[in-house]
Amino acid sequence: MTPQDVLKTVSIDPTSLVDFVPYIIAGVWVLVVFWVLIIWYVRKVRAKARLMHRTVTFLVRLPKETGKEGEKATSIEQLREDISVTETFFSAIGGLHPEGGLGAFLSGYKEVFAFEFVAHGGLISFYITVPEEKTEFIEQQIHAQFPDAAINIAPDYNMFTPKSTIIGTAMTFRRESAFPIKTYRKLEGDPLSGLTHPLTKMREHEGVAIQFLVKSAKPNWRNYGLQIVRKLQKGKTLHQIENERSIFHILGTFWDAGMKSEEQKEKDKQELKENKLSPMEEEMVKGLDEKASKAGLDVNVRVVVSSEDKDRVAELLTNIVSSFSQFSIYEFGNAFQKSIPSNKKKFLHDFIYRTFDDGKKITLNTEELASVWHLPLPSTETPNINWLIARGSAPPANIPTSGLRLGEVEYRGVHTDIYMKEDDRRRHLYMIGKSGSGKTNTIEALAIQDIRAGRGVGIIDPNGDLIEWILGNIPPERIDDVILFKPSDLERPMGLNMLEAKTEEQKDFAAAEMVQIFYKLYGPEMIGPMFEHDMRNVMLTLMSDVNDVGTLTEIPRMFSDAEYQKVWRAKIKDPVVKSYWDNEVDKTSDFHKSEKLGYLISKVGRFVENEMMRNIIGQKKSSFDFRDVMDKSKILLVNLSKGTTGEINAKLLGMIMVTKLQMAAFSRAELQESERKDFYLYIDEFQNFVTDSIATILSEARKYRLCLIVAHQYLNQLAEGGKREVLDAVLGNVGTTLVSRIGPEDVETLVKLYEPTFGPFDLMNSPKQTWYTKMIIDDNSTRPFAMHGYWAGKTDPELAKKIYELSRLKYGRPRDLVAAEILERSQLGQKKDVDALPDPFAELLK
Repeated sequence: MTPQDVLKTVSIDPTSLVDFVPYIIAGVWVLVVFWVLIIWYVRKVRAKARLMHRTVTFLVRLPKETGKEGEKATSIEQLREDISVTETFFSAIGGLHPEGGLGAFLSGYKEVFAFEFVAHGGLISFYITVPEEKTEFIEQQIHAQFPDAAINIAPDYNMFTPKSTIIGTAMTFRRESAFPIKTYRKLEGDPLSGLTHPLTKMREHEGVAIQFLVKSAKPNWRNYGLQIVRKLQKGKTLHQIENERSIFHILGTFWDAGMKSEEQKEKDKQELKENKLSPMEEEMVKGLDEKASKAGLDVNVRVVVSSEDKDRVAELLTNIVSSFSQFSIYEFGNAFQKSIPSNKKKFLHDFIYRTFDDGKKITLNTEELASVWHLPLPSTETPNINWLIARGSAPPANIPTSGLRLGEVEYRGVHTDIYMKEDDRRRHLYMIGKSGSGKTNTIEALAIQDIRAGRGVGIIDPNGDLIEWILGNIPPERIDDVILFKPSDLERPMGLNMLEAKTEEQKDFAAAEMVQIFYKLYGPEMIGPMFEHDMRNVMLTLMSDVNDVGTLTEIPRMFSDAEYQKVWRAKIKDPVVKSYWDNEVDKTSDFHKSEKLGYLISKVGRFVENEMMRNIIGQKKSSFDFRDVMDKSKILLVNLSKGTTGEINAKLLGMIMVTKLQMAAFSRAELQESERKDFYLYIDEFQNFVTDSIATILSEARKYRLCLIVAHQYLNQLAEGGKREVLDAVLGNVGTTLVSRIGPEDVETLVKLYEPTFGPFDLMNSPKQTWYTKMIIDDNSTRPFAMHGYWAGKTDPELAKKIYELSRLKYGRPRDLVAAEILERSQLGQKKDVDALPDPFAELLK
């Protein structure tokens, strides 16, 4: 029976339908009201559920340089390989069990992951927001694919201000999700650059976010695509296939089924078989197949723009929406289109709370999603990206759990405190980094640990701030241990006599070191062999009597005052020194003596004529015993602030201090090694206070328990005039090295310690208080790692003042008394009225 025959057999009275119209209208209204109530209830339930679905927002950063070879992607193949890593990451999400059923409808989706680009505050940042119960899963996946990534839990961003104008749009597909878009494998560049480029032109109080909400798709998402492939292969055109889903085509199919003859149906089938696919249609079939072959993810794409300039928001939104056109395959594929929300308030609510909207859902496979969202690559040239400045690395597994706490490592969610054993500290610690990298603060934190632990500590500070901070943190039980040496305290100067020596070995060492100090102060071009010869012999002469030694201030008078010279020559026991006076000085003409005197005065006289320096180095007896400081674990604080002491004066006093401590350490050879207490000497800007003998300290002072912690800014400071003795001694002997933000000149040398874990970019760009650490543990070198130093805290200025006053009263001497003693001694002990004595250096220094 044909449809026509059916219609003939059915007779309907049109007037009878009118009676049912009110009932039909009432039924429709009931259904509408019922549906509205259901939607209202579902939204209410979902709003409550969202409050219970806790999420965690991660800020994800990568280093600009990979560190593998410090190279960027140089080819499109390398670029695609780098992006494919993100595709693997999304495959893990696509492999999760998809949510569905009445529970998901009522309470909303729980396993929704948000991936966002956010331009705000001058930076383009990459955020990932995940359900709380999936944080570990996502962290593991990110670290598996991006080993160098830093994942930090961050407060949710806010790019809105009270004056902001806010607009946004959802991005949907022009066709069914089964149709593919152009992916990174077909593009000739990084699609991320196209998406983020409009974000680089943000002004103050503007913000843009591109949000991708992602959840695992049900397996049937690919069915329609596979149907299209089969129908195309059977000969249907794409236009015919797309029309098949319309209601008119469905009704027409029923009509054709009854009206067409069998002969016509066979003819239609034959025509389909004869239809051949065009090359573009074949490419489309391939694209549909490839899209269906990979894991699928349901995605909401939202773009939100905020600006206090009303005229700017539309422009910004248009630019960002336009950047999605790079993914378009117009005729035989898919393309993004904007979908302006009808309910702006609901749209922004869903954006802020990251609520998945089934009405704006599109389905992407992992390749497509990796194309529209991936982390920046080393080759990404978009400015203002929030890069990771310092790459991290796991600390060695055998890090000690006690000792000196150097800092901490936060790596992949695991916190590790970094300690250094006492035995390993005897191999010394070396810090290098530009100004502002955190050297002084690190010294503060380490030194105060030693002080609080009751250890012997010496600190040489060229600026003064470090000493002031330390003074304000001295524990009460150690106040009496403090010795504060401050040259700028003119009223109570402390004595520091370089020529104090208790043994013949110490005499030779002190004389040799003093010559080296002059070389350091003036340079080898200004200090010749004759100066070295004369200086050495006159100092040994002044040290002839260990019970009554001379001082540096008396050196010029040894050549200008014959009577004064006689007194000291009578004490000489060394035949070589005696020969110097008898066979050289006595046989030198007065003219040449005057030349020699002028040359010596030009080097030594500048310290003699300076009252501050004269009252320090002119005292016969040092104000404290360096050996006693070490053996009794005292606290020696040396404030050599250049602003108050003078640069050249600070250098001289600092080098004398280091030499005296070295002499004291070596003198402990008489003790059993087990009886020698460790003494920790901290030297900031240490290149100013060491001579070539630093090699001896680094290699031998270990057994005498003099442990160095030294810091400075760049390597050339240790290689003045091209001499590398100090530099080589440091690099060759120091056990633990901390590097933070060095210059390119130093990278070539120091990167050898850290490769392949860290590269040049890392060493040059680490943030403040981040140290690339190469340490020894139990005398064995470890793999390098990145360590964060910690802040030492606040200081107590009032406590610092009190300790300073106590120290100066204990160890300083009245200025007038010191000056009188120097004047009296210069007159060979003659008893005269001190006030009537002329300055013995006045004529000498004219």
